[in-house]
Amino acid sequence: MTGPDRDRDTAGRARQARPRDALGRPLPYGTDGVEPVSEEPLAPQETLDAARELVAAGRPFSAHEVLEARWKAGPTEERDLWQGLAQVCVAMTHSARGNQVGADRLFDRAAERLSTFMRTGHSAYGLDLNAVVEHARNHIGKL
Repeated sequence: MTGPDRDRDTAGRARQARPRDALGRPLPYGTDGVEPVSEEPLAPQETLDAARELVAAGRPFSAHEVLEARWKAGPTEERDLWQGLAQVCVAMTHSARGNQVGADRLFDRAAERLSTFMRTGHSAYGLDLNAVVEHARNHIGKL
């Protein structure tokens, strides 16, 4: 849907002006929600630190937004890394919302994308991607 009911910037891009709960669900305007995260990409290590803090705080949807900003701004050769990590966070969000099918699909996609990235040999900024992939695969089918 486009038009005056959507939060857009001057370039027409969607913005997150509507309040949201900790799992990213929109709340009515005027309601107190969680503090929005910056839509500007952070440096790789800052991205990982922010995402970890958000997940630890029970905000995997916000962690996904931080990772998504990095994936869209980062180099092409790192796309599978950032997109895969973002998909893990969205899968966690679906799981927390009780959507087993959505969680399973995204954990599987994330594991595949991160496995593809590992085969490139590029740096993962100190992340143990084998552990992340194993974690994702172990969550498939478990709500």
